[in-house]
Amino acid sequence: MYPYTNYYDALYRQNNKLIREVEKAINGEYNAIHCYTQLANLAPNEKEKSRILEIRKDELKHHKQFEQIYTKLTGRKPQQQKFGEECPNVYLGGLEFALQDEQTTVDFYMEVADGTADPTIKEAFRRAAADEQNHAVWFLYFYSKNK
Repeated sequence: MYPYTNYYDALYRQNNKLIREVEKAINGEYNAIHCYTQLANLAPNEKEKSRILEIRKDELKHHKQFEQIYTKLTGRKPQQQKFGEECPNVYLGGLEFALQDEQTTVDFYMEVADGTADPTIKEAFRRAAADEQNHAVWFLYFYSKNK
């Protein structure tokens, strides 16, 4: 008797996992975009507001890339969903929320990158993880400065 490995099922499960991860990334970026709009409006000065809007631009770019990946994997557009905690409507609380979210996102994006063999998807998630780490540093700076 020969051992039988159903590679199709294994590939299907791996692809479904990747699709769920990309979906989660899309929704996370969607929430970040809205949160950072609110946070920019709460910023105490133009310099901080401008930097937060720059970070928001990066999130828009990630969102678009992840939507393209999702469409490539599934053949359809993703549905936008808000999930998780709401962004606090107080500046300092919003900064802390954003900092924690960015740090968690770095780890998640690196796991997604490490879990895929597709070089385009791997690079998109690694690049996004690097951006998120940079965002976390800015949010930490603003949080420390305003505390």
